[in-house]
Amino acid sequence: MKAEKVIPILRIFDYRKTLEFYIDWLGFEIEWENHFEENTPVYMEVKKGNIILHLSEHHDDGTPGSKVFIWCEGVAEYHKELMDKKYKYNYPGLEKAFYGAVSFTVHDPFGNKIIFNEEFDEEKHKDLEFCSIH
Repeated sequence: MKAEKVIPILRIFDYRKTLEFYIDWLGFEIEWENHFEENTPVYMEVKKGNIILHLSEHHDDGTPGSKVFIWCEGVAEYHKELMDKKYKYNYPGLEKAFYGAVSFTVHDPFGNKIIFNEEFDEEKHKDLEFCSIH
């Protein structure tokens, strides 16, 4: 077997809050969305670069409180971009994780967590200020 893509499905509850968090703050774009008919739950795909997430209001699609772990590049820069937006509901700290990564975690309005990680490079990341990890 060879996997081509892995696309997590995250449970959401409020379309407006979803747009505020995933589109306006995190900078994802809506690829498509589906309603079976008017006034029914949304199922949508959002994308940022090659990160793809499915977001669903359907009661049997995922459990609130899920985590998505993402390896990527440019984590410190992305973290700064998010902090500069001053989103009042999230203020994630930049961490040096025990598994050798520069990392930060965002919490969506529905209890889901997305952890962005980049392999720690002593030279590249030497000037970063990290929050303390408990």
